[in-house]
Amino acid sequence: MLTFYWYPKCGTCQKAKKWLEVHQIQYNDIHIVENPPSKETLEDLYKKSGLELKKFFNTSGQKYRELGIKDRIKTASETELLELLASDGMLIKRPIVTDGKKVTVGFKEEEFEKNWLS
Repeated sequence: MLTFYWYPKCGTCQKAKKWLEVHQIQYNDIHIVENPPSKETLEDLYKKSGLELKKFFNTSGQKYRELGIKDRIKTASETELLELLASDGMLIKRPIVTDGKKVTVGFKEEEFEKNWLS
């Protein structure tokens, strides 16, 4: 069963959820703002994703701009970035989908097909 971290008001999350439902893929959904993943969970997701840590930030979010993260991201340590992400679900790019082995961040239909239609 997939774990689907999402924010219900997010249009991209709604598209991803609809895609999962159309393909009859079962998932456990977690509201990323009410229940943000812990620093340890984020570190695990990041390492399994194969992506750069900066790809986990919601760069179009208001919080991201308010906190000036674009500049901080260049010099902050991995630990500092993970702590920052864990501090506020609105900073995390969404949705995040995982089966415990693979991880996708955001919604690109071809990525979902490649990872979740097996």
